[in-house]
Amino acid sequence: MKKLSLLLAIIFIVSSCEGDRGPQGPPGLDGAPGDAIIGTIFEIEIDFLAQDNFSFIFEFPPNEVEVFESDIVKVYLLEETVSDPSGPVDVWTPLPNSFFFNDGNQLVYNYNHTFFDVNIFLDGNIDLNTVSNDFLTDQVFRIAIIPADFAESNENLNSYESVMEAMPNAKVLKVQ
Repeated sequence: MKKLSLLLAIIFIVSSCEGDRGPQGPPGLDGAPGDAIIGTIFEIEIDFLAQDNFSFIFEFPPNEVEVFESDIVKVYLLEETVSDPSGPVDVWTPLPNSFFFNDGNQLVYNYNHTFFDVNIFLDGNIDLNTVSNDFLTDQVFRIAIIPADFAESNENLNSYESVMEAMPNAKVLKVQ
């Protein structure tokens, strides 16, 4: 019992001793410059023309963004601008988006993408050659490139406002 008490006392004394901490280690390497996971948004204004089969291909500019196969690409249509006491407010609608006409016809704005480009196109059961220019010309879209890490933790990617609130530092680049 005496030996056990002596052993416990020695362990207690040794474990409670504190000496010099030693010299500071070298500083770590700085991270690579660039953006954190913030995403990039391109705003484009396009015309849907018959000679282009009512579609428009937007190639991601490699000097502005690097898109990975795992990233999420969403496209939003500027459907209208509403008045607000603070100023005009844009209403963005996710694609695909359908418009129904009184005669039962349907026009659909839709898209598909790779990690190189986005193809925005018109579809539906309507003769696209008869569609009003209100639906064909000066159409404004925002193409959001959402990093996969962000998309995993955010479920509401259909709401443009939710995407912008969750990625407040996202770059919005207007492309001419």
